Amino acid sequence: MEQFLKEIILEAGQMTLDFRVRLGELNVKHKMDKDLVSEADVAVENFLVGLIQKRYPDHAIFGEESGQHTGGEYRWIIDPIDGTTSFVHGQPYYSISIALEQAGKTILAAVNAPALGELFTARLGYGAYLNGSPIHVSSRTQLSDSVMATGFACIRGHSSFTNLPIFNQLVPILRDVRRYGSAAVDLCYTACGRMEGFWELNLKIYDVAAGALILHEAGGRFSDFSGGTGQLSHEVLGTNGHIHEQVMDVIVRALKDIDHKSQD
Repeated sequence: MEQFLKEIILEAGQMTLDFRVRLGELNVKHKMDKDLVSEADVAVENFLVGLIQKRYPDHAIFGEESGQHTGGEYRWIIDPIDGTTSFVHGQPYYSISIALEQAGKTILAAVNAPALGELFTARLGYGAYLNGSPIHVSSRTQLSDSVMATGFACIRGHSSFTNLPIFNQLVPILRDVRRYGSAAVDLCYTACGRMEGFWELNLKIYDVAAGALILHEAGGRFSDFSGGTGQLSHEVLGTNGHIHEQVMDVIVRALKDIDHKSQD
């Protein structure tokens, strides 16, 4: 299954590159006023679902665009284009993200950033890789030395609780912040040591399932804002592990500030 995963995600990546040649002609719709879906998203997911169903007809599938396809103990989790806004604007920071669960536990993962020529992969217990070479998180231990990434799905989704208070608390402490637009890329960049961490609110499992395993296998840590590992898409914190507790402390302070202001 590992080789099959690599083959189909590379083929899907080439499909997106072919679509990029004619970006101006793509049919792009709005799920919500700021949340896009393009014909490329749908075509790539249909392609992947078709291949998986042909090879493994008894496997379940959960895709961002097509939803649940029932099956047995294995489940494929697919984000056909994570970072559709980047994609339709001709930017390279988007990815295809696929994770494979067995009995609810992620055992295989791949994130392909085709415009960057980078394929991140992981197998549970066997490490994480970038284009076939082993990767590991950075060794930085101080927030002042750290670069983190974030996103604003909460604002696009008109959530009453947004990322901005946390952002405002963290930015002055960090070395810098990045905004790539693909949670899967952000987690993989943390996994290979290009950044020290990533946080965000209001994501979905298909945004983070693959990146979470890749980060874990690279020596990092993935949790919610309280350090828990239950429902991990509403609150997402992935780091090199060394700064994890420090970031959680900052988030706690930000949340307390929100509580105090709401009581005033």
